[in-house]
Amino acid sequence: MDFELPEPQRAFQESVRRFAEAHLAKGALARAHDPHFPWDVAKLMADQGLFGLMLAEADGGAGGTLLDAVLAIEAIAMVCPRSADVFQAGNFGAFRTLAEYATPEQKARCFGPLLRGEAIAAVAMTEPDAGSALTDLASRCTPDGEGFRLNGGKLFTSNTEDAAIFLVYCRFGPGTDGIGSVIVERGMQGFRLGQPSRYMNGEDWCALYFDDVFIPPGNVLLKEGGFRRQIAGFNVERTGNAARARALGEYCFAAAREHAATRRQFGRKLMEFQGLQWKFSEMRVALDAAQLLLYRAAVRADRGLPDAQDVAIAKYACNQAGWLAANEAMQVMGGTGYSQDLLIEYCVRKTRGWMIAGGSLEMMKNRIAEGVFGRAFSQRPGK
Repeated sequence: MDFELPEPQRAFQESVRRFAEAHLAKGALARAHDPHFPWDVAKLMADQGLFGLMLAEADGGAGGTLLDAVLAIEAIAMVCPRSADVFQAGNFGAFRTLAEYATPEQKARCFGPLLRGEAIAAVAMTEPDAGSALTDLASRCTPDGEGFRLNGGKLFTSNTEDAAIFLVYCRFGPGTDGIGSVIVERGMQGFRLGQPSRYMNGEDWCALYFDDVFIPPGNVLLKEGGFRRQIAGFNVERTGNAARARALGEYCFAAAREHAATRRQFGRKLMEFQGLQWKFSEMRVALDAAQLLLYRAAVRADRGLPDAQDVAIAKYACNQAGWLAANEAMQVMGGTGYSQDLLIEYCVRKTRGWMIAGGSLEMMKNRIAEGVFGRAFSQRPGK
């Protein structure tokens, strides 16, 4: 068993790191505090061929693996944390689900602007009464001629003010098997955004409202029976969530290590105090273990979709490790880490959010337990 990356992937990882240091390091702090999507970074990444890494070459992508995308997003996040979100939009999330299930016509229509860095797609899942209990969603498509009418609403959708395409989970019929998804484009009649709300990560998100939005047949991605396939695609989104969380923890670890190696108190360098040494030991173990679990999930996926159990374990470990490292780095760096003059406090806010987004830690533990015992456990009260 070899724990070293093959030479082609090491070379690719290094090329992305050099790109990030050359083009993204400058301005990283300003990007973190700008609530809007950094379109200049999207254009740079598109020109570099960093969008659509896992998309088939026939569809305009690079035909790479999930591990390639994980290596790239890590390299970017450790130079400019905010830019990793741009890479996520151009490779994971709605992008990857469209790549897996869209028709050739839908791909031709959507992927051109996405691959050029001119547009982004967002996943609209959560509703007021359907968060972790996503199968309780109420947004509904009802037949109307050859198409459908979409009614309902969504909350907590990232990139709402900037996305051109929204992949909307909705109901075509009763039960879990009645759930599918449709492509809603900005500007469709009856589709509107609510007032923006500022979240802890510094971004502004809007509620989405669908009032008799006509969905033509060409905008239906998956009809009845599509929910499980969508969640299989969404496991790629969770992998990107995990990779960014761990990478931001690594970023904070490196900054805190440099601080502890140079900052002096009581006539000694901070790294000479055993209490701080133990913090760094705990951070290193957590980050390394999380990375191995993340890479396992990515490698075993190869060119397909990752295993749900592998992803749940990796996301749980990476979310915990990223938060631990960011939070402890702030503690080590004191007021310096707490200020907005550095990216440490930003990473603390971001890693905290990923413990909720994409499936909460509690839901990941539920999924892991199902794998342990080989059966599903309903969270609903007994009848």
